[in-house]
Amino acid sequence: MMPSVRVPTVPNMRVALATVGQRINIWLRFGAPQRIFRLDDYRRQAVFLPGAVCCRVSWAANDYGTVHWQVMVLQAGTQRDGIQRIAGVAPGARILLCAEGEPRVKAVLAIVDAIEALGISPLHVSTVYWQVVNDRLAARLVPPAYTAERHAAHLARSALTN
Repeated sequence: MMPSVRVPTVPNMRVALATVGQRINIWLRFGAPQRIFRLDDYRRQAVFLPGAVCCRVSWAANDYGTVHWQVMVLQAGTQRDGIQRIAGVAPGARILLCAEGEPRVKAVLAIVDAIEALGISPLHVSTVYWQVVNDRLAARLVPPAYTAERHAAHLARSALTN
């Protein structure tokens, strides 16, 4: 008789969200959390299943204006994926896109708005597309537009691999 092999389970991704007056604001631009816990008047925690995708936007301000802008598109880890440690995300996530600074954050948010204008949920966009946008922004190039044709190709490829 063969001994049973235990496959390690992947913990759910927990994303910290916060709003502290006009100083700190960390929220989800898109994502479908399994559950959101309210910790206190300022903090919440969103829980995502393995493989889920979300977009976390954060900014911080002082008396003179906004000093920190950041947007991250994250994917909760699965058994096949490695994950990176990220402040406010436990146990970590796969970073698909990370943009910092006002111009880049606004560019990513405009891309998300354009995808939604096509009637496509950003949750269903190809993870590879988010990585391409990340690379193009890092190289200071214009990211490609996400089109209905690109989305149809992504859905066809997903149907073949699943």
